Amino acid sequence: MKVTRVQYTVQQGFVEQNKKNIEAVMRELRATGNRDVQYAVYLQDDGKTFMHVVHYSATGAADLPASLQAFRHFQSELKQNLEIAPQLETFTLVQSSSPVFQAVVAEVDAR
Repeated sequence: MKVTRVQYTVQQGFVEQNKKNIEAVMRELRATGNRDVQYAVYLQDDGKTFMHVVHYSATGAADLPASLQAFRHFQSELKQNLEIAPQLETFTLVQSSSPVFQAVVAEVDAR
């Protein structure tokens, strides 16, 4: 399982619109019914720094979010309202206590 973390800071006046754009992405992603992508977005205590964490459990699943119309809209508006540019990191899941990843944890344990 691959994990991507993206963190960025938006201008204070764009926070609420960014939340709406993220909500639209999540709505469209849920509508696909795809279970190979688990996507969560967090807001830091400063109220304007967002952290996206995306878990991909299948090959090719990483392409799904970027293929969504709502995601492309989110990205285009984000580019114009950044205070700190996005920082991207990728990881490989080692273990998780969450039942969402139980099948993956069992797979990792079998190695």
